[in-house]
Amino acid sequence: MKKNVIFILTDDQRYNTIHALGNPEIHTPNLDWLAENGTVFEQAHIPGGTNGAICMPSRAMLNSGRSLFHLEAEGGNIPESDITLAEVFRRDGYDCYGTGKWHNGCPAFTRGFTGGENVFFGGMWDHWNVPVSHYDPTGEYDNVINFVADFFHTGETIQVHCDEFHPGVHSTELLTNTALDYLENRPQDRPFYLYLAYLAPHDPRTMPQRFKELYDPEKLTLPENFMERHPFEVGVEDIRDEILLPTPRTEEAVRRELADYCAMISHLDYEIGRLLQSLREKNLLEDTVLVFTGDNGLAVGCHGMLGKQNLYDHSVRVPLVFAGTGIPKNKKVENYVYLMDIYPTLCELTGHEVPDTVEGKSFAAMFGDGSVKTRETLYLAYRDLMRGVKDSRYKLIEYRGPVRRTQLFDLKEDPAELRDLSACPEQQENLARLRALLERYRDQWEDLPSEISQTFWSRY
Repeated sequence: MKKNVIFILTDDQRYNTIHALGNPEIHTPNLDWLAENGTVFEQAHIPGGTNGAICMPSRAMLNSGRSLFHLEAEGGNIPESDITLAEVFRRDGYDCYGTGKWHNGCPAFTRGFTGGENVFFGGMWDHWNVPVSHYDPTGEYDNVINFVADFFHTGETIQVHCDEFHPGVHSTELLTNTALDYLENRPQDRPFYLYLAYLAPHDPRTMPQRFKELYDPEKLTLPENFMERHPFEVGVEDIRDEILLPTPRTEEAVRRELADYCAMISHLDYEIGRLLQSLREKNLLEDTVLVFTGDNGLAVGCHGMLGKQNLYDHSVRVPLVFAGTGIPKNKKVENYVYLMDIYPTLCELTGHEVPDTVEGKSFAAMFGDGSVKTRETLYLAYRDLMRGVKDSRYKLIEYRGPVRRTQLFDLKEDPAELRDLSACPEQQENLARLRALLERYRDQWEDLPSEISQTFWSRY
């Protein structure tokens, strides 16, 4: 019997935002249950992004299995030559249904999914009034409307794909309801692939009041690497994520942001609990592989930053949990994986051949043997401003934006990435080794052809 697959993707959820995985201040009972009844990959990463909207390339890599510098339009479209994960299941007779955020081109959505509802073709929106689309079997989605997004300050008109709004219904509830409706009415004669892509906890961080009341900002602990401002200019200071709060950051303001961030995640957790309960009632848990992850992390005050346009762990690490049929329970794996590795892993778990276009590496063997390593080191990049590498102990970040800087961190002794060792005499041999690794990755990942990459490397 073929296994069903449910893929749950959240937006801007960093790795340390689940109670059962070491965060005592956040309330996530349903994600706790998922972690305790599944396998957690504690070192899941994204490579970064070539666009300020990190979610766009991240989701393109996840759904295509392609690496960062092999994306079309920085992930804004997945071309027909790149077979999506949904296409793999669709070609094998699965009923493939998608709901929520799809940031990778309208045609690619319809190419993979046989149906869907309440699809959001964009990056972010007011959670209480999201413009959503019905499934269009032609893939054209000519449902473009005019919209003035900020009518208090400007008459600037933008165009969005929209068939309808659900006024006053929070996006997290709307998408869960859509998934529940699908499970109730899906075809019973074939397996299914359900892709549920939430917009939360991305800002604007608004949620039902009862979840906001779970958190008193004054009682939340500031992150160890909280700073009023980043130690030097990196070139992202004017990006929208970073201007949501004034600089210097204050402890009071960051605590308020953290409280709202946690409340958004607790709301997500509640809605995911509704989904899990439906699966229990329908006896689907034993026939289904569940994947839960986020598209990228978020600083929220760490290193004086708010957004994800950097290469620190708070921005490139994400939660990743597998649960359900055939998945070991209460297991944790610390080996490195990328989100794009989920694609071939799911193919292996469900008995599908991996398309030749996929560059991710299956980590399915880790479910049986946690010591198996598919990636000893990682490559990281952000636009034309930063490049980095990470091995089992050290991380190197090279900045070539407004200022030329180097950072070297010992992640074993300094997981908060606070003590830069790049100027230490005893670290110079190590620094040279990591720089050589950076240049090898540059060539392996074909990081030079694009204009953005050439700008960084010309400054290197």
